[in-house]
Amino acid sequence: MSPAGSAARNGANMKAQQPDTRRILVIGGTQFIGRLLVAELVRRGHEVYILHRRARNPIGKQVHNLVADRNDAASVRKAVGAIRFDAVFDNVYDWEHGTTGAHVEATAQIFDGKVGRYVFMSSVAAYGDGLNHHEGDALAPDDHPSAYVRDKAMSERALFRMHQRTGFPIVTLRPPFVYGPGNPFYREAFFWDRFRAGRPVILPSDGHRLMQFVYVHDLVELAIRVVEQRNAIGHAFNTANPRALAQHEVVLEIARAGGFKEPRLISIPRVMIQRAGGRAMGDRSLYFGDYFDVPAITEIITKAQRMLAFKPTEFQTGLKLTYRSYLSRRRFPKPDFTFEDGLLSQFTNQIHRSA
Repeated sequence: MSPAGSAARNGANMKAQQPDTRRILVIGGTQFIGRLLVAELVRRGHEVYILHRRARNPIGKQVHNLVADRNDAASVRKAVGAIRFDAVFDNVYDWEHGTTGAHVEATAQIFDGKVGRYVFMSSVAAYGDGLNHHEGDALAPDDHPSAYVRDKAMSERALFRMHQRTGFPIVTLRPPFVYGPGNPFYREAFFWDRFRAGRPVILPSDGHRLMQFVYVHDLVELAIRVVEQRNAIGHAFNTANPRALAQHEVVLEIARAGGFKEPRLISIPRVMIQRAGGRAMGDRSLYFGDYFDVPAITEIITKAQRMLAFKPTEFQTGLKLTYRSYLSRRRFPKPDFTFEDGLLSQFTNQIHRSA
């Protein structure tokens, strides 16, 4: 074969190996998971659109910007217009107002019959409670006390009903705690701030509540993979590191990732923390990272391993990469230890009175 013929053949092979360029919409592509997802889709050569509330996006001209409130189906329909997408990632939750099953279903209906794959970012919270869940386990009931749990469970039920009725090409992902560079929740950084200040860490009760994690890059890779794999349609996938850790183990792992010596852990009964005004998320009464002290929900990931060849990043490896990002970019205000100091003082005084 001539050199020209050989070159033509090699070029054809290279072209065949290239993934097809897809037109993809990411609903909520400007924060943590969504932003990384958009960047990876652009890197792979796809035509990417972001739908969010602002007239500009932080990614730049590499992506198309669509402006709408994802909780308002009429505004989403208007923003999308006649554009047809190969895939849609429904990747945002309105933490201020909630994003209900009705919101999600109304958005999905806009794309029914007009999209090749619809990937919904759910949560392990959709199970409501319990350990070692498989994808076929029942989701939380509609009257669950947590609005977030209700919203995720009811959204999934609505989407899978659409799949049964019309063949809507739904895939759902159920991650637990997502960690990694750019995490907007005060979680890993909460502990590194305290280690760097030489402070003890408050451990709620015995610190035995189980926690399960997934590295944000792994979650993004899986999200893209379920678009590329034909047999993923109609399935939910648990997406996590296989082993759950107790809270005290998590703290030790976070310390080790930053090169800190074994931290001083002070176990304070959860009821005492709550009576003192401790809150699980979002204010100055935070005592164990943002929404880190919650009842355990864990999952089994064998389905994702089998169908998607899922190989999670080792927790310590992901934490070390996250720590590098933490050192290079401060995302959170200077920590306020006032509540913790008061709680520690109260606890110490109580112990002395009991002695």
